[in-house]
Amino acid sequence: MRKIVYYVATSIDGFISGPNGDISTFVGEGSGLTKYQADLKEYDTVIMGKNTYEFGYQFGLKPGQRAYQHMTHYIFSNQLMLENPDPKVHVYPVELEKILEIKNGSGTDIYLCGGGEFAGWLLDNDLVDVLKVKLNPIVLGEGTRLFGHSQKRLKLELLDSEQFENGLQIITYSIIKPGK
Repeated sequence: MRKIVYYVATSIDGFISGPNGDISTFVGEGSGLTKYQADLKEYDTVIMGKNTYEFGYQFGLKPGQRAYQHMTHYIFSNQLMLENPDPKVHVYPVELEKILEIKNGSGTDIYLCGGGEFAGWLLDNDLVDVLKVKLNPIVLGEGTRLFGHSQKRLKLELLDSEQFENGLQIITYSIIKPGK
């Protein structure tokens, strides 16, 4: 079964963006960012929620386009409608069955882009397998939480930790599933 890898930038206090989606204080250059971009080439599938997909509009993404040209996109939303999307952009209602179908399909591990509420929903349903955090040396105080409003408690196993200039770290954890 393919793993869902939540690979996400976060502040020290656990926010993936500040108020109104502000990411201006996150590390935006350097070898850590280069590593992240290279790591993304390992995935052939990306899943995300509506808010994450639409966040890309601020950076020139047009509705229906792929944010990552080499990946098939699955966007989960009960409201998003796209006219004439790219053939590799699919929109589905937020349902466990479709997520499980993707996980059971062939291909690489699955990149969970963005996060917040959708990541929290996946976590609550024991569907996130790996947490790969780009830990930024900032404290935001408020904004979008790493796992939205999820209250789930986790045990993690450290798999890898790398440090980069600008204080950025990429820390990889395996999520220990209940009963294991």
